[in-house]
Amino acid sequence: MIVPAFGQELKIGVVNVPALMANAPQAAAVTDALTAEFQPRQREIVAKQKELEELTEKVQRDLAVMGETERRNAEKDVRELQREVSRLQNEFQEDLNLRRNEELGILQRALLKEVQEYAQSAGFDLVVGDGVLYASSAVNITENVLRAMEANFQAAGN
Repeated sequence: MIVPAFGQELKIGVVNVPALMANAPQAAAVTDALTAEFQPRQREIVAKQKELEELTEKVQRDLAVMGETERRNAEKDVRELQREVSRLQNEFQEDLNLRRNEELGILQRALLKEVQEYAQSAGFDLVVGDGVLYASSAVNITENVLRAMEANFQAAGN
């Protein structure tokens, strides 16, 4: 404990924010929700990739018996489908990243609120997170905050 000039002890705690983000049940719920939200689009992309693969194989297989015009049209179809698959993948990744960042922001705010509530209820004067070079286990309150987050998650009916 640190004793300030006026003689009252300070209660200091340390939180491992990355560990909370990784282990909080809220984080798993966010991952599950994003998976459910984006799974239909993922399946669509996989189907288009399979379609592209089948078309490419068909064109390669029939190349010897195709006329010049038919070959050009088939190659054009393959290129168009490649572009569509690429576009779908890029849009999917962009949308997923945006949603993940939104949800992570919400999760970080909830985590901060939980740390603040725990610190106030447990009488902490100071709680630090990022940028800590060393903290003994005596001041590490990560597990306590994680238990509080788990209890709140269960109380919310999740």
